[in-house]
Amino acid sequence: MLEQFSVDGKTAVITGSSQGIGAVTAKRFADDGANVVVTSRTQEKIDEVAAEINDSDRPGEAIAVECDVRDRDSVEALIEATVEEFGAVDCMVNNAGASFMAGFDDISENGWKTIVDINLHGTFHGAQVAGQQMQQQESGGTIINFASVAGTMGSQYMSHYGAAKAAVVNLTTSLSANYADHDIRVNCIAPGLVGTAGVASQMGLDPADVDRSDIAKEMGLPEEIADIVQFLASDASSYIVGETITAQGVPPLEDSQL
Repeated sequence: MLEQFSVDGKTAVITGSSQGIGAVTAKRFADDGANVVVTSRTQEKIDEVAAEINDSDRPGEAIAVECDVRDRDSVEALIEATVEEFGAVDCMVNNAGASFMAGFDDISENGWKTIVDINLHGTFHGAQVAGQQMQQQESGGTIINFASVAGTMGSQYMSHYGAAKAAVVNLTTSLSANYADHDIRVNCIAPGLVGTAGVASQMGLDPADVDRSDIAKEMGLPEEIADIVQFLASDASSYIVGETITAQGVPPLEDSQL
């Protein structure tokens, strides 16, 4: 690997890393020598991810810290545990998210608030608490937020999720200006359909059934998103600030656009 793409020696906190993109990213970072903090609301699941990393020959180490990103105190405890164990926070990956499919008229106020709380307020908590720690370190860092194509294009059956993710895109742009003077780069990833357990359960889609022989893929893999996370966390992306990178293969075009 070219040196500028490496995350060796960095410490990364990855929310929502009990499975899917978060877990794959944690393992990818540890493969490259980064220390990782895996976190979600279920201690048992993140213990399994951390054990897999620590019981392997990966050069990076892992700890598992239970955290509910909706709870400010919980996020502060997460960052404190990270600093106590590894001494710093170099990269904060705000990956935790949730959604459910429903028409707009069928979304209750509680359902709306729950999805916005996890996806938007959770990102706010993670970015602000980690950003404050990075400023104290005076060594800079990177914050990587997760949006979705639902936040850039809209989503008929996930309007609550799309609205929250659209706000994450805007928040990323605002944060990049706020933190630039502190050598903290803030960027965002907006994936399309990715073959995770969540997509499989909500939409009944299995990535194994998707033809991946063509560039116009209908579904991505968690590993492909983890590649982008590592790029944004590395020095290779040093000239990228406040951007949202969309990863959805080749989007379908209407006949009028052909």
